[in-house]
Amino acid sequence: MDMDAFVPDIEEGIPLPSNALEALPDLTSTEEIEMRARTIKFFSDLTGVAIEPDRDQQLVASELAHQMVHDPKIRHDFAKYPNETIAFLAGLVAKTNHALVEDLATLKNYVITNLVKEIETTSDSKLRVQALKTLGEVDGIDAFKKRSEVTHIVKPIEEVEKELMQVLEGIEYSVVGDENAADHG
Repeated sequence: MDMDAFVPDIEEGIPLPSNALEALPDLTSTEEIEMRARTIKFFSDLTGVAIEPDRDQQLVASELAHQMVHDPKIRHDFAKYPNETIAFLAGLVAKTNHALVEDLATLKNYVITNLVKEIETTSDSKLRVQALKTLGEVDGIDAFKKRSEVTHIVKPIEEVEKELMQVLEGIEYSVVGDENAADHG
């Protein structure tokens, strides 16, 4: 078998990163953890070796998750932690993100419910109008969102040319020349 068939063409003049880390895109901590966890899972599935964090690894992952929640700007060096810690951390982050989404949905329902209650029970018309306006601005209701509509009409090129010629024929124009250009010509 010819090994040259497996060598890709390499273009000239394209700078290569000095190391693998430089080649990676900038990732948020969450994106980096997810990427590392997918890689760890892939190798675990490939080798058949289970990823089972011990109690200490779980505590370290929990502490990392706590730090990430309280100070998201901190950049951790996840490469220094064992695979089991990162895998457990990825699970904690995913669970936290899921819980946050559920909490936000619950909070949105709470806001909508109380706005409707205020609209239905208040006798002050100014408060009712303000509550209605606020309710109308809630994402998903969007009662006051400006919308524009575009209609695309497909026509044969002959018809478009005919309409364009009619428009051009209807334009009154005059040629304005440069008087100096005529003197120098």
